[in-house]
Amino acid sequence: MFLLAVVVLALACVRLGEWQFQRLHDREQRNGWTQTNLEAGPAPVDDVLSVGEPVPQEREWTQVTATGTYDAARTVVVRYQTRDGEAGVDLVTPLRTDAGPAVLVDRGWMATQNTGTVPDDLPAPPPGIVSLTGWVRVDAEGDSTDVDDGSTRAISSTAIGETLPYPVYGGFVDAETEDPAASTELVPAELPDLGEGPHLFYGIQWWFFGALAFFGFCYLVYDELRRGRAGSEQRTAGTRPVSRT
Repeated sequence: MFLLAVVVLALACVRLGEWQFQRLHDREQRNGWTQTNLEAGPAPVDDVLSVGEPVPQEREWTQVTATGTYDAARTVVVRYQTRDGEAGVDLVTPLRTDAGPAVLVDRGWMATQNTGTVPDDLPAPPPGIVSLTGWVRVDAEGDSTDVDDGSTRAISSTAIGETLPYPVYGGFVDAETEDPAASTELVPAELPDLGEGPHLFYGIQWWFFGALAFFGFCYLVYDELRRGRAGSEQRTAGTRPVSRT
């Protein structure tokens, strides 16, 4: 029974290690796509995004350009955003493009007193026709994307699009530059971390634990056999007849 438990433990460690190595592979693949997209020149937004279509992972962080007019009245506040430990929110405003559909633009971050609150006075986007350059992002998923009274916890073009009276491109764009610039500048989105993370270390660690369990069991078996032999030898020595001269 103990042997079975050790085998199950070792196999579980091997599988967990393989899972970490797969995550490392996925991270390297995403980093490759991201690096290529970051180094490429900007493309028109309608060449990259489509109405109602999700953004493929390999297109995230593609640089795009768009021209249109901000719908400031339909700005959505993204709560629970922090920068360097400071509370704040992001502001997402639809940009109604010349092509027709709107693109959701994360215009940037602003500090607030509390990450869960919605500021009373939101900085206005640039008025009139605006030329935008920014980075394509993939929609968030799950309950955190629900829009309630003009605010949300994560950005989803599907959830926000349901509150708008016009079509919206899938995904959203982190603003890099706006021309003209807004009167109150927001803190732009941070570029992605292209590090590989701790997956290699974790994978090796899990395999080490699996090997440790196996060799630990082997040592216990060896120790039991050694103790058994020693005890047998002591019993044999104790039963030998004492010679008399």
